[in-house]
Amino acid sequence: MGWGISRFLFLKAAFHFLEFICLRSIGFTIFSFPFLYASLVSLLVSLASIPQINLPMLLGKNSDGSIPIWSTITFSPYLCFVRIFSILRRLWSREEPYSEICEGVYVGGWPYAPDKLPPGNPAIIDCTCEFPRKSEFSRNAYMCIPTWDTRAPNPSDIESAVKWACRKRAQGAPVFIHCAYGHGRSVAVMCALLMALGVADDWKSAEKLIKQKRPYIRMNSLHRKALDEWAKHRLSPSKKNSETRASLL
Repeated sequence: MGWGISRFLFLKAAFHFLEFICLRSIGFTIFSFPFLYASLVSLLVSLASIPQINLPMLLGKNSDGSIPIWSTITFSPYLCFVRIFSILRRLWSREEPYSEICEGVYVGGWPYAPDKLPPGNPAIIDCTCEFPRKSEFSRNAYMCIPTWDTRAPNPSDIESAVKWACRKRAQGAPVFIHCAYGHGRSVAVMCALLMALGVADDWKSAEKLIKQKRPYIRMNSLHRKALDEWAKHRLSPSKKNSETRASLL
């Protein structure tokens, strides 16, 4: 899905619609309706994920990471597809589920099992709108900034996530930022966090550092644009700047 969720799902909608037409034309009318429904769901998500629209709240993911029953049923063709696709892709790639970028700060993919979560009872920043928070992690501190796959969190969401993560690190808690695979959405937030922690001077340096630890990351133009806007208007000072100011007092 790296080349754009909207285009991918539009093609998926067209394919399911062709399946519906073919099955109906040979007399399998009843069996054709699930494909029509899957086509309509794919088309709806395709439209909602267009950058100019950008409506991740369509899936109804709650702030505690749960996805309500109505959404699970309504969008089941899409939600089932992305969960199965994610697990199979990660098994096929054999990429590590998470990578430690600096001490106590991790980035990775959706933790669908306990062994996919970093050690130390980390605070979790969830950058997905399509994956639920697993019940096994209900005791972990948690923040959700729902974002479509291949899209970027809003600069204001990045700022909120960075402030939250900095507080957790100040309390001595590890921080785990994840999206579907730990390649795009979560990396954008991680770049901002590394700047705020004073590990990197700018997000481009942060991206290079992350790539050394997690080679398959792929931020796109939307992620980079969001980081540029966040860096331009950021409110959270870097740790280096804070220490410098403190030494002058």
